[in-house]
Formats: sequence, C-alpha cells, structure tokens
Amino acid sequence: MSRIRTCWQGSRPSWPRRQKSSAPSVQEPSGQLFAERSRIERLTRIRQLVFGSLDGLIVPLGVVSGVAGFSASDSGPVIAAGIAEAFAGALSMGAGEFIAGRSEAQVLQSEVVKELQEMAQSPEFERRELAQIYQHDGVAPEDAQLLVQTLARYPKAYQKAMVANELGINTLQPETVKLPEALTIGGSYLIGSIFPLIAYFFFKPMVALPISLVLTFIALVTVGYIKGKLASMNLVRSIMEIVVVGVLSAGGGYVLGTFIPRMFGY
Repeated sequence: MSRIRTCWQGSRPSWPRRQKSSAPSVQEPSGQLFAERSRIERLTRIRQLVFGSLDGLIVPLGVVSGVAGFSASDSGPVIAAGIAEAFAGALSMGAGEFIAGRSEAQVLQSEVVKELQEMAQSPEFERRELAQIYQHDGVAPEDAQLLVQTLARYPKAYQKAMVANELGINTLQPETVKLPEALTIGGSYLIGSIFPLIAYFFFKPMVALPISLVLTFIALVTVGYIKGKLASMNLVRSIMEIVVVGVLSAGGGYVLGTFIPRMFGY
C-alpha cells in the first residue's frame, strides 16, 4: 500500500498554478475625456470664420469695384482704398466680436451668480423647480425627485444642473475673454479681403475688375466648401448658400454704390 502511495506521489502531475487575476484598475480622468468638448468648442468658431471671411470678401469687393469705376486707368487709388478698408474692417470686426462676446459673457455671469444665490436662499423651492423641469422633459415624478435628491448631495454637479436646465447656461463660469473668437473673425476678414484686391497690384482697373470678381467667386466657393465639411452637410448646398448670399450682397452693394452717387450728381 505504501508502495502504491509512493508511486502515486512520485507520478502526481504538476498542474500549472492559476495566476491571480488583478481587478481592472480605475483610471483617473484625463484630458482625453474632455477632448470631444474641446473639439466642439473649436468647431463653434465656424460662425466667426464664415462671418469674417464673407464680410472680408464682399465689403472690400464693393469698395474696390466702386473706386475702380472712377479710376479706370490708375490702380493706386483702388489699392489704397482696398488696403485701408481691409485693415479697418478687420480691426473693427475683431474688436466688435471681442466686446460683444465679453458683454454677453458678463451678463451670463451675473445670471449665474443670481441663480446660485437663489439656490442658497430657497433650497427647497429650487429643488422642486428642478424636479418640475425634469418632469417636463418626460421623467416620472418619483424619478425626478430621486434625481434631484442625488444631485443635491454633490453641490457642484447640482449647481451645474440647475444653471444648465433653468438658465440654459452650460458653465458656472462663462468665459469673458473672447480673444480666440476675435482673432478668428478679424483674421478671416483680413484674409478674405486679399482676393478682391490682389488683382489690382498687377493690372489696370479695367482688367483687374473681372479678375477680382472671379477670384472672389472662387473664394466664396471655398468658404462654402469648408463650411460644408465642418458642418457635415451637403457640399453643393453649402456652397450654393454662401455663393448666393455673397453674389446678392456684392451685386446689391455695387448697384447702390454706383447709382446713388449719380443720383446726387457725383
């Protein structure tokens, strides 16, 4: 018997030891979690890009075309007027965007402060108000109350939820420095003004005018294409929107700028 036991112990197979499985570690939030939010914030500057470039194409085109009509043989006055208008327009657009954006943010900031004060002074009323908002969005009354009670345990999340749902403001600290937006609209205006003006550096006004129109048209198509790509919309439709608005604006400005002075004898 001992002999059999000895043989069994000697021939016992050595099973591989099971490795201890380590529980997946929870990673701390990193900047990658907010990459999508940052990307959307950059994409929202399409407004400044389209606004600035469209104005930068149309307004200088009207100015240089009007001056070219009175100076058919000399490009100097056209270039001087175009450059002055381009820089003045870019600075005006950039400064206007900065001041307007800052003013809007300051108003939103004051509304956030008021709402936070109301939450501190009338907490029960604000909780009922938030629950009613959730119910209006289709949440059952019991679940709405549970949501509010849960959020109230986390002050910052609760404040953001209240401000976002009641005021439609997605941050507790609206950004008051709108420098990137101002640079975008001012820079796009300045770049756009190059297209209607550049032909006058090389040709006389009578030759440069049709070239200026063609270059402006190409630039409008480019802006429409960029807008369509960023907005993930039909490219033909996007291009047509920009071109139609640009052509109507430029045509109307040229007609009014040409015939109104003649009506007054200029």
